[in-house]
Amino acid sequence: MLVRIAREAVSKYLKERVIIEPPRGLPDKLYEKRGVFVTIKRYPSMELRGCIGYPEPILPLINATIRAALSSALEDPRFYPLSAEELEHVVFEVSVLTPPQLIKVSKPTDYPKQVKVGVDGLIVEKGIYRGLLLPQVAVEYGWSEEEFLSQCCIKAWLPPDAWLEPDTRIYKFQAEIFEEEHPGGEIKRKALS
Repeated sequence: MLVRIAREAVSKYLKERVIIEPPRGLPDKLYEKRGVFVTIKRYPSMELRGCIGYPEPILPLINATIRAALSSALEDPRFYPLSAEELEHVVFEVSVLTPPQLIKVSKPTDYPKQVKVGVDGLIVEKGIYRGLLLPQVAVEYGWSEEEFLSQCCIKAWLPPDAWLEPDTRIYKFQAEIFEEEHPGGEIKRKALS
């Protein structure tokens, strides 16, 4: 349902400049505050076309999904805004996140032992810098735990080895991921491993 709503939110906005309201009669769990990311990929190459979301559970899931879908389509600074003509050439993916948990280690070299590629997503924080990578990213690129930590540092505009510095904070989270098999098509739960 969230993937369909993400697509509908973007389609309605691109075609009519209307921001949709959540449908009535949704299950209660869609009104729980949850972190969520909406990823848009070109089909069939599956190249990234936009990905924005909320790492923290600050909004009801349904509202966060609508906002993240619009932001992913229109405001991802890495891409130009999505056009209505592109809708039939992209697929939508929704990742519903667990709350981020600070990873506590006695020394930074222990971080890789606390991260499970194919299960965990990561957030790296140091000072004003913050970077997030969803769990599926490490799997898609075939990264080890160390590479995942380094790439998350790079995403935060930090040196790749910043995760080894004592004042860097590392969080992990998990995600349920749902994606379209083809544009506007059947939706499946994505398995990471």
